Amino acid sequence: MTKPIYIINGPNLNLLGTREPEIYGHETLADIEAMCRDAAGERGIVFSQHNSEGAIIDQLHKACGYGSAVLINPAAYTHTSIALHDAVKAIGIPVIEIHLSQPAAREDFRAHSYVAMGAHGTVSGFGAQSYLLGLQAALNLV
Repeated sequence: MTKPIYIINGPNLNLLGTREPEIYGHETLADIEAMCRDAAGERGIVFSQHNSEGAIIDQLHKACGYGSAVLINPAAYTHTSIALHDAVKAIGIPVIEIHLSQPAAREDFRAHSYVAMGAHGTVSGFGAQSYLLGLQAALNLV
């Protein structure tokens, strides 16, 4: 059986569509999930959103056993979480970091990503399309 790709979303992404649409776009997280399910086809995805760091780490650990790759939008934890960095490095499957906006073009504190240091690559700045580009990269890796 083919293992699914895990797509893990961090804090506040449940508010997409209404939260700062000039930065994050008008698509909701449900819209992005539907796009990703269509693009993943038979491989399938496990799509989740968590507002707490520990829940994201738990999901990364699950992906290690049950998934073939991970797309992660760690949101604000990108810039603060050494624990996420360690979990990404520990799971032993491809991880693609994704962002709707272009963090390097925003506030200075967003220029550094702890997650990127452990990920296979990063896709950012393409709005909801960042997820599809990241998914294509993950499919190519597996």
